[in-house]
Amino acid sequence: RKTRRKSKAQKTRSGGRAMEMGGDEMMMTSGATGRIVPVFRSVLSRRALLRLAVALHSLFLWLLLLVGRRRRPDAASPAEPGRLGKARSRRRAAEEEDVRRRRALAEEVPMVEDDADADGRTCGTFVIAGARRNALFCRVWAPAAGAETRGILLIVHGLNEHSGRYLHFAEQLTSCGFGVYAMDWIGHGGSDGLHGYVPSLDYVIEDMEVLLDKIMLENPDVPCFLLGHSTGGAVVLKASLYAHIRTRLEGIILTSPAVRVKPAHPIVGAVAPIFSLIAPKFQFKGANKRGIPVSRDPAALLAKYSDPLVYTGPIRVRTGHEILRISSYLLHNLKKVTVPFVVLHGTADRVTDPLASRELYTEAASRHKDLRLYEGFLHDLLFEPERDEIAADIIGWMDRTLGLQAV
Repeated sequence: RKTRRKSKAQKTRSGGRAMEMGGDEMMMTSGATGRIVPVFRSVLSRRALLRLAVALHSLFLWLLLLVGRRRRPDAASPAEPGRLGKARSRRRAAEEEDVRRRRALAEEVPMVEDDADADGRTCGTFVIAGARRNALFCRVWAPAAGAETRGILLIVHGLNEHSGRYLHFAEQLTSCGFGVYAMDWIGHGGSDGLHGYVPSLDYVIEDMEVLLDKIMLENPDVPCFLLGHSTGGAVVLKASLYAHIRTRLEGIILTSPAVRVKPAHPIVGAVAPIFSLIAPKFQFKGANKRGIPVSRDPAALLAKYSDPLVYTGPIRVRTGHEILRISSYLLHNLKKVTVPFVVLHGTADRVTDPLASRELYTEAASRHKDLRLYEGFLHDLLFEPERDEIAADIIGWMDRTLGLQAV
């Protein structure tokens, strides 16, 4: 009979030891969709890459100089503003129409499971103004009226998905006395913005803080947790490094966080900052159309990729650069993490790196921290066949954290 060794700080689930990962080289993907971005997959030498990077940098500076000259009032053509204005108006109108369509679809997403026993629990949707006066589509699930709310969890979904996908998990939380809030990022779900486009992940942090203000205003003295999945996990982890946010939290939960993400080729990292300024909304058409499996449950995969609110198009340049940027920031600041946290990761995850989660656990200065590795599990842990086990582990960690705070 196998002898299973577990510690309170680190556990490996589903039998066996954590799978050995071959190096730390990860391919940049579009996060929630698991689409690989195989850009510039050539066999150029390092010297050639350096020369190309220098040439592109010089070209970028020249373009900036040229654009600056053309934007001077005395050099502008009278007809040019009209043409540009009409083109911008058409693009803006198309984007606004798409937002209206997505918001209508978001409102139609069920907020209660068909077989759920609600027991007086309530739920609903609402729209609030974000940090830049952009409309944020949000959801709330609350325990039964009159029952004590033990704590609140704010869910920050992953790249390309939306808050409505977390219904089953939300109902598990409310049945245990926890309130749940969730918001759609900018460019996601029912929120404003071009679908699948994130001009800055710092915008997501700022919008999350706006919702956090509302939550705490409506629920004074109720302990609050954050949960972030994948790129959402990177967003939550970075937010926890800001003292004015960290002091308001009991702890954070990270599922498959994008702590370490590397481009498919070194040249991508070199040119991404340039192209994210020149053509931020350009899409990498070469993305793998089939994508990487993110769940071992065929029904969960079908539901995800047939969901019209899940973005399945190629990743945009600025969005990809933002993922690389936040990953680099986190890797340089792991030792500054002091918030209580639990990180959960499947050892077979091919979208984000399980070894980076182990590194976070090792490097973080937090006194109360936990690492859960699930042998053979994939990226979307809360949509795996063992989703109820994952949820129970999260709720158990929240219970223990509240118990520690009460001592």
